[in-house]
Amino acid sequence: MTDHPPTDAERRSKLWSLIKDIRIGLLTTQHSNGHLHSRPMTLQNQDLHEDESLWFFMSRSGDPFGDIVASPQVNVAFADRDDDTYVSVSGTAGLSEDRTRRQQLWNKAAEAWFPQGIDDPDLALVQVRISHASYWDVKSSKLMQLYAMAKSAVTGKPPAELGETGKVRMDR
Repeated sequence: MTDHPPTDAERRSKLWSLIKDIRIGLLTTQHSNGHLHSRPMTLQNQDLHEDESLWFFMSRSGDPFGDIVASPQVNVAFADRDDDTYVSVSGTAGLSEDRTRRQQLWNKAAEAWFPQGIDDPDLALVQVRISHASYWDVKSSKLMQLYAMAKSAVTGKPPAELGETGKVRMDR
């Protein structure tokens, strides 16, 4: 355990450690009618490179792609109930034409959706540049969580020390 508040690098590392194994995130976009729409999307990158981005393959003909073109501000939410890990990432999405990146990220699961491979004309590689993220990583057992909530109900004070929370800002 460290005696100092976590550094930005430590928080970024923590952020990636929480989302890397979840793999499916709910990508929220704003539709042209103003409504927010969330859809499950598979995270393609295996680590958080220096570009501090999340990468997704999607269909150019689908609503999410059209939403991103019209309004690039998005949110990606990750949840792992078994590990009590929750992450919310806000950022700006955009189309990437980087063929090398497509090749690096390509996999059999993507091929199921885009049978023509990385040259499929419907394939869009979308980069979400992270601007802000929040996370909650519960460390307490389920029994301790229930105890803390019951104690909170009796005392009127919010439960404390149920887990680690943090915020990460990416400098751009």
